[in-house]
Amino acid sequence: MDRIRIVGGNHLEGRIPISGAKNAALPLMIASLLTDETLTLENVPHLADVEQLTRILGNHGVDYSVNGRRPSQHEGYSRTINFSARNIVDTTAPYELVSKMRASFWVIGPLLARMGEAKVSLPGGCAIGTRPVDLFIEGLQALGAEIDVDSGYILASARNRLTGNRYVFPKVSVGATHVLMMAAALARGETVLENAAREPEVVNLAECLVAMGARIEGAGTSTITIEGVDSLSGACHKVIPDRIETGTYAMAVAMTGGDVVLEGARPDLLQGALDVIAQTGAEIIPVNSGIRVRRNGAGIAPVDVVTEPFPGFPTDLQAQFMGLMTKASGKSKITETIFENRFMHVQELARLGAHITLAGQTAIVEGVSKLKGAQVMATDLRASVSLVIAGLAAEGETVVNRVYHLDRGFERLEEKLSGCGAQIERLAS
Repeated sequence: MDRIRIVGGNHLEGRIPISGAKNAALPLMIASLLTDETLTLENVPHLADVEQLTRILGNHGVDYSVNGRRPSQHEGYSRTINFSARNIVDTTAPYELVSKMRASFWVIGPLLARMGEAKVSLPGGCAIGTRPVDLFIEGLQALGAEIDVDSGYILASARNRLTGNRYVFPKVSVGATHVLMMAAALARGETVLENAAREPEVVNLAECLVAMGARIEGAGTSTITIEGVDSLSGACHKVIPDRIETGTYAMAVAMTGGDVVLEGARPDLLQGALDVIAQTGAEIIPVNSGIRVRRNGAGIAPVDVVTEPFPGFPTDLQAQFMGLMTKASGKSKITETIFENRFMHVQELARLGAHITLAGQTAIVEGVSKLKGAQVMATDLRASVSLVIAGLAAEGETVVNRVYHLDRGFERLEEKLSGCGAQIERLAS
């Protein structure tokens, strides 16, 4: 199993290209199930999750091809991929595939809308209600789906086509918003989704569906209206730049000091997070090619944050921000309101010398003057990169184990950081 070795202490100087957003690419890929024509997606990141979803879609009969890369483009960076679901050969998404990636559960919406049936494993074998799978089910039932649960599978049917309806999400859910928007695109009549997620990835999916012939208004607001159509066509659509990757590298610069341009980044996709990073003492400067981040000389100021749905501070940047706050000149509070048990990185940051105490869903971080390198273990995608941020500023050597988590969501992370002066390398197993 690969590891990443970091020797901390170097400033970051240079340019980092921001990849296509994983959280946008996955639902866009799943949208290919809605049409028998080709859906071409540009700026698709080269990530383990993308490769896994490609295999899952292939199980349903989706063919794909990758366009040739530009001569100046490094091997492995974002690509253009064509997806064709002309013939859906299987409407079952088995446990052995769905259990490997939660987002693959989202195929239930397009399969049900286009084929009238779907049999999809509960993700990870979790029970209804323990995580918000219930929102998917309630929403699809509101559109007329008949749903049963049997032996860990959701059995959904809509023999006479889904029917538009009004559905109010009891809580904001990005995944359920994706699924119901896709399902409603082929439903009969009008669907109104209230308390819908407002994230940029939802907007990106809506724009793609509209390019395919869907009638959708209000994406990016809490009320989305979809007028169902009989069929959707193919289209060509571009994945938005990854706002979580953007925020992560901005925090890496704030942590180490330096001056880096994040090429292709869009400030509008994470302005709330950029405002928080600026409060820590880093300069955030929009430029023609993206965002310039620099911190030279000044210390890191402590800042309190609460994770919130967009446009608030993203839960997917919480771990990285905690890594940054470990060296702040004072005490900060980080409150997680989106997911339970998302503080698993605390114990690993403590191995580097961080002072963090937990009080329910709030972490109290007392900044220290220095961190010291150590062996640490990645517990999940975002937690793993928080350890990288801390390691970049720690004295001596830090080795991050189980970096397959990083490969799920960060394209060529060690190459991008080493290109800006970080002493970081992958150690092959």
